[in-house]
Amino acid sequence: MPKVKVNMLEAKTNLSKLVEAVETGKETEIILARNGKPVARIVPIEKTGIRLGLAEGKFPPLTDEMIAEWNRENEKMWADYLSKPLFPEEPVRETRRRKRA
Repeated sequence: MPKVKVNMLEAKTNLSKLVEAVETGKETEIILARNGKPVARIVPIEKTGIRLGLAEGKFPPLTDEMIAEWNRENEKMWADYLSKPLFPEEPVRETRRRKRA
């Protein structure tokens, strides 16, 4: 596929469409130009299957025992939550009548 060359003004007004074209594979690369001179590229990010995250590798995998404990705690929490009324009745306040002068 030939590379597409786009001027900056056109890129600003059609950025979403340009990114979508690269994302879907319609275009492999889009060159951004300023005054006809190439200055930047829009290319898709290669998906490597590597999971990014701060906690990756910090915790052991979940065991069946851990999952069972979580399920017990979850059921207990929901049973406690559902046993209470959703809209508790508010106490009725007595109002005093004002004496007319």
